[in-house]
Amino acid sequence: MRPAGEFLLATFIVAGAGVLPAAAQDGADVLAQLESVAVVDQKLMVPMRDGVSLATDIYRPDTAEPVPTIFVRTPYNFNSYRDGVLQTRQIDSALDAVKRGYAYIVQNERGRYFSEGEWDILGPPKTDGYDALTWIADQSWSNGKVGTLGCSSTAEWQMGLAALDHPAHAAMIPQGFGAGVGRVAPFHEQGNWYRGGAEQMLFFAWLYGVQNTQRPTFPVDMPRQDMVRLSRYFDLAPEMPRVNWSEALWHLPVEDILRNVDGPEGIFADPAPVATGGRMIQRTPDDPAWYRGGLYHDDEPFGVPAFWWMSWYDVSVGPNLALFNHVTKHATDPEVAGNQFALVAPVGHCAFRRATEETIVGERSMGDPRLDWDALTFGWFDYWLKGEANGFVETTPKVQYYTMGRNEWNASETWPPAGVETETYYLSSDGEANSLFGDGRLVTEAPPSDPSDAFTYDPFNPVLSYGGNVCCTGNAIQAGSFDQRRMEARQDILVYTSDPLTEGVEVSGTIDVTLYVSSDARDTDFTVKLIDVHPDGRAYNLDETIQRARYREGYDRQVFMADGEVYELAVGPLSTSNYFDAGHRIRIEVSSSNFPRFTRNLNTGGRNYDETEGMVAHNTVHHSRQYPSRIRVPIVKR
Repeated sequence: MRPAGEFLLATFIVAGAGVLPAAAQDGADVLAQLESVAVVDQKLMVPMRDGVSLATDIYRPDTAEPVPTIFVRTPYNFNSYRDGVLQTRQIDSALDAVKRGYAYIVQNERGRYFSEGEWDILGPPKTDGYDALTWIADQSWSNGKVGTLGCSSTAEWQMGLAALDHPAHAAMIPQGFGAGVGRVAPFHEQGNWYRGGAEQMLFFAWLYGVQNTQRPTFPVDMPRQDMVRLSRYFDLAPEMPRVNWSEALWHLPVEDILRNVDGPEGIFADPAPVATGGRMIQRTPDDPAWYRGGLYHDDEPFGVPAFWWMSWYDVSVGPNLALFNHVTKHATDPEVAGNQFALVAPVGHCAFRRATEETIVGERSMGDPRLDWDALTFGWFDYWLKGEANGFVETTPKVQYYTMGRNEWNASETWPPAGVETETYYLSSDGEANSLFGDGRLVTEAPPSDPSDAFTYDPFNPVLSYGGNVCCTGNAIQAGSFDQRRMEARQDILVYTSDPLTEGVEVSGTIDVTLYVSSDARDTDFTVKLIDVHPDGRAYNLDETIQRARYREGYDRQVFMADGEVYELAVGPLSTSNYFDAGHRIRIEVSSSNFPRFTRNLNTGGRNYDETEGMVAHNTVHHSRQYPSRIRVPIVKR
């Protein structure tokens, strides 16, 4: 094992806002320290090319020398006062950056809080981000170099901006950035909206608290000093009634889920005066609206050195890794292509600094994955923004990933790691793979005949999500790894398990899944979950995926199934790094629902989003030499 290196990177991001950590202190004390070393300009309205101005807070060293900038752009509330109480999160971050010689700038996206305009999730970030960088670089106090930082929605605009290759955009640290990825082979997710053509329901709950076409605003000609003063009394943050999402997400039709909880109008289901037009729930995976916003697609250029930061139990780890590989291979500038770095931690969405000496993700111990987050964050920025010869790019591995099960950091120059050998496991049974107590097996040779496994999928009694690689669904799902045996008792889950391993193996990389399926429905879904089975029977989930059958030939067309006909289904790939110790077994589950992780397919072949009635589907997985249903597992030999 190679050491993870002197400059392992991490940054804790709370609620999607870029937060550079500092010791928690009394707010007034922190503010006094900041004001003693910094020039503070809050609620500065920075103009965009169309005349819309965005609310911006600037904290910069009190020096005559030009300085580099760390730039955080977010849809979330960064106001210094909430309910009349001084908040320290942003001023802590600003103080830490200023002490290190950086200007620290936080800006709200258009249509959010004090910023003008109409908000659209990743609607105009390319032009707004570009204009903001131009404004920063033109300031007398700027050295012309800007690094972008953030996690989740505070990261997702960075890829679209990187496609424009602004001369001031010197480096970026995007983390948990899946919702910024539109299409990058083999993923066609349009910002984590889809997986395999099925909607991911995380945005349904998230948009409830974020979308709002009706919001209070201050007059556009209000003097800035008045806006700063009034921001002590009003932060423009809505007080949303709490919703029990574990119940609310069951509502049909799907397009009325937010209306049913009396949520605000907005881009989820309503037309909106924005570039993409709103009506997200009505879009197909290749709808032209996805290409009018700020998503990054793999036919675009990429012009910025990046340190990509990911999590094994984040909803976006698969497309995140795919984008890292895409930029590494296809960036036209050799310096950009050669300066892509990645880190994958064993935590949930943006939960890096929540790691402890004994990190538990769900129910499973991940050991101690903590790193020196501060030093590594600034090691990256010092190299690119200050030009310091600190050895960061020379001493840091291109890929640093945490192997669960062995609970240790590993390093590689590529993803998957060098030395991966692919082993194929075939699905097999005597025709009764239903449930944990069935006869489903993973074997190394395709079975000669096809006893096939059948199950009934009822969309009104779906398989419920239990843990998983997910975020942002309120109380509906808890992310992480949980013992799946309680779910595997169901007859509508097919369970295929290998023999106990005679020696331990590291599975690191992409797990490809091919199923041969049939159904009596015109359209249905097939889900897959990868499991690590311990000798005592505990079955911990590693990753999960889904494929909507109508999109099996591509996301630009819908091809429906014929009753009883067998189809080859390439299910969206899985990603992990997990050590299966000797005596452990590899398992996959196959079903047709994982709800509310994904929407329920109502099996009618209709539009699904506006339907209230469904039908029961009788689905079959075939496995034989003619129909070799299989998984391809990347094994690292050490």
